Amino acid sequence: MEIRVLKYFLAVVREESITKAAEVLNITQPTLSRQLTQLEEEVGVKLFDRGTRKIVLTDAGMLLRRRAEEIISLTDKTVQELLEQEEQVEGVISIGGGELGAMEQIAGLCGTFREKYPRVRFDFYTATADVVKEQIERGNIDIGVLLEPVSMEKFEYIRFAGKERWVVLMRKDDPLAQNETICAEQLESLPLVLPRRLNVQGELANWFGERFERLNIAYTGNLTTNVALLVQKGCGYAIVVEGSLPFGERTEVISRPLSPPLTASVVFAWKREQPMSAAARKFIEHSKCLLGMEKI
Repeated sequence: MEIRVLKYFLAVVREESITKAAEVLNITQPTLSRQLTQLEEEVGVKLFDRGTRKIVLTDAGMLLRRRAEEIISLTDKTVQELLEQEEQVEGVISIGGGELGAMEQIAGLCGTFREKYPRVRFDFYTATADVVKEQIERGNIDIGVLLEPVSMEKFEYIRFAGKERWVVLMRKDDPLAQNETICAEQLESLPLVLPRRLNVQGELANWFGERFERLNIAYTGNLTTNVALLVQKGCGYAIVVEGSLPFGERTEVISRPLSPPLTASVVFAWKREQPMSAAARKFIEHSKCLLGMEKI
């Protein structure tokens, strides 16, 4: 006894006519009549009294109607439960990123995603874009939040709408703190703490111009948390992205933007054609939707 045939049977019961039921089911009347005849042969009893005006159920037909309704209802419920089970996304989504202002948006995305999929857990890995990119390529991280410039040949990515602004981190009691902005000439002879990433140093070299070769680079670092300690102790002046300051904020330090302004874009990236969990795939789609990002 097929579910499809039981649905045909119930349609005839509702319409009280094989012809009308065939129209509703979008099949021919002879086909429906043949299916009903085969059903009666299969169960071994007469199901309909076929009158001249409408079809009436026999006692056996009334019993089958009740059972058929129960079977169809249970079948539909089972299918729905299976679909819901498929939607019970779970697992771990790994995200790598630096100390960036964009991570605040990522934190918000994670929160809204877990409201929908509470069985998902996020694992955060904090490092520079170069290190995060390498970990994605190795399959150790699903998604990266990367400060440009960074090579994206192997990646799918979406660029955040906002930009990260480069600033100079200094002690609050430093004379330079009286300025609203800091220019290259003011930094030329001072001990500096620069980002470790060579690509970023290249961007700074373009900004400094010919002065870059004469800079007093005393330290390099990859995390503002540690760099801020050097500034706090009076070891130098750090050039960092403004979005990282909440991570390394100290009461003794303050930041001033570079002049002319220097900014950098941030991308939300994942490796092209790399197998991913359902959770990671859904998080990428979730992020695209809520951030209104445009794929590059």
